[in-house]
Amino acid sequence: MTIPNQITLARILATPLFMFFLYAEGTIFKILALAIFALAAISDAVDGYLARALHQETRFGVFADPIADKLLVTAAFVSFVELGELTAPPVVAILAREFLVTGLRILAIGEGITIRASILAKLKTLSHIGLVLFILSTRYFGLGPWGHGLKDAFLYLAVALAVISGAEYFWRARQVFRGMSVPH
Repeated sequence: MTIPNQITLARILATPLFMFFLYAEGTIFKILALAIFALAAISDAVDGYLARALHQETRFGVFADPIADKLLVTAAFVSFVELGELTAPPVVAILAREFLVTGLRILAIGEGITIRASILAKLKTLSHIGLVLFILSTRYFGLGPWGHGLKDAFLYLAVALAVISGAEYFWRARQVFRGMSVPH
């Protein structure tokens, strides 16, 4: 078990802890939810950097790292719908992109093709983390006069980057679909 893989597993295990604090009543719990999410988000960059720097890239890491990210962000978005922070349609659009791209990557692997994350996909991830951090921050610090507008701007950016980066994945992986036939 490499250090980067341990960090990835810690991020997976942090997700239910984050959710516990997100739903708990009290200021300290709001701060803890924000801190846990922020640390987990930072750990995503750290584990990737360490894997490359220490030459510890593993098949497990390639599989588990994006799953850990999706679990954490999905838990936050779904919770925000329940808590009234977000509405369902943009969250469904974001999650649909995640399912479609994950399915595409699995299909590509079956064809011997690896689809690496692009700059757009990394910006998408940053926009999702930024949106979550903004919402978590406003749950403790308040929205202020510009809060709703900023939240909407973060949300529109997150949805736009999800759709655009998803389309880019399918464009880059179009060779996966060439010559495929439907099984009988």
